[in-house]
Amino acid sequence: MVLLWLTTIIPGATVPSCAQFSSICNNDATTPQLLFLYFCLGLMSIGAGGIRSCSLAFGADQLSKRDSLKHAGILESFFSWYYVISSASVFISMTCVVYIQEAMGWKVGFGVPVVLMILSTLSFFLASSIYVKPKAKASWLIGFARVLVASFRKRRIELSSLDTDELYHHRKGSALVVPSERIRFLNKACVIKNPEEDLMPDGRASDPWSLCTVDQVEELKALIKVIPIWSTGVLVSVNVCQNSFLLLQASTMNRHITSKFEIPAGSFYAFLLLSATMWIALYDRVIIPLASKITGKPTRLGLKQKIGIGILVSAASMAVLAIIERVRREIAIREGISDIPDAVTHMSAMWLLPFYFLLGFSEAMNGVGLNEFFYTELPKSMSSVASNLFSIGLSAASLVASFIVSNVRGFIGEANQESWVSSNINKGHYDYYYWLLSSLGFANFIYYLACSKAYGPCKGGQRGITGDVREGLIDDDDDDDDDYDDDVV
Repeated sequence: MVLLWLTTIIPGATVPSCAQFSSICNNDATTPQLLFLYFCLGLMSIGAGGIRSCSLAFGADQLSKRDSLKHAGILESFFSWYYVISSASVFISMTCVVYIQEAMGWKVGFGVPVVLMILSTLSFFLASSIYVKPKAKASWLIGFARVLVASFRKRRIELSSLDTDELYHHRKGSALVVPSERIRFLNKACVIKNPEEDLMPDGRASDPWSLCTVDQVEELKALIKVIPIWSTGVLVSVNVCQNSFLLLQASTMNRHITSKFEIPAGSFYAFLLLSATMWIALYDRVIIPLASKITGKPTRLGLKQKIGIGILVSAASMAVLAIIERVRREIAIREGISDIPDAVTHMSAMWLLPFYFLLGFSEAMNGVGLNEFFYTELPKSMSSVASNLFSIGLSAASLVASFIVSNVRGFIGEANQESWVSSNINKGHYDYYYWLLSSLGFANFIYYLACSKAYGPCKGGQRGITGDVREGLIDDDDDDDDDYDDDVV
């Protein structure tokens, strides 16, 4: 961020601006300037990848020493408020920081994030001594590759119907001494055919690519098991990726709050962040305490329930948006401005708020629920993997959204027929496009019900993640070197 800030200060790194009213302007960036800019963006990407992939899991590790009975649901609250703070930071960057950049220039505008990053770095290292720091273990990618390779190498082994008839390789002190029955083919990776050949005198595998531990096999199984439910969150995120169309929609509506104040079309996305933040706060501080008081016992929605509610409400929000767009289009036609794509109708843009209200509720349920689900269902050794799955889903959603738009333009936009997502929003049928997304959302909900039933019960059951907190208390001190010792059963 400091280097990017320097592009606005160092004359050689800044592209010269054109003189006002000048017809001749040569302000193309030079190759060194572009390389320096790309280098800055590359460093920022590496830093963001390290922070975003680990901060959620690292923060959850700090709570593992809590008394689960006294602090029931504290980990769930952490996930919720982590989402709130993240949303608040995006809201501030989209409003305050952007305003500073426009009002005071790029030097001050980029200087503000630099100061914030310096304060963040100082606070992180000053508090470093009080952090819980689990020791890093072997790469899970290598572990998964070893399980797949070992299973393939032993593909001709016939597994016994009784686990007691097999010898399995496992870590010393591990609670997992035999593999589960699901995806039995992978169990071949941890079967010991000949102890004298497969094991070294200290109990380690002589060839890790031919013999894996039960823990490694179960970690891969756990990841495979959550993939179907992970895929249901992708289509929910597709609805969040419609910001460019929503920007176009808001720009053709009356955005005036007063006669002099007008909300920028690009700022309407902030209503989604505000809605999600409001719902998380209500759920954690009002709804849950009130429900617990009424029932006389701690009451929380199960993880599957939260995810399912989020999917259903997300589909409903697109249906609401389709109705709003249909009304807006009819008003544009009635006012005779359908041929003018930039014309503003007399319909208030505040009609978009019910959509953002519902989509924010969906994010509060589905987004937070998925993060909790991944973290609690995957082994503690895969905490960073769990915290990354949701981000990977967002990336996949961007690709899926692009695929849907491309196909809509390709199949519905031929033979002189205006595309649903035409550049002229008044000529197109964005309401049909939104109905398509809504239909896909309801189909996704049915798919989720099937995946949820096939998955079986969660570790925490209806108690949410309380069970995982208790499990964390047991496993927390298993980060010593004994984790790498292997044994035979």
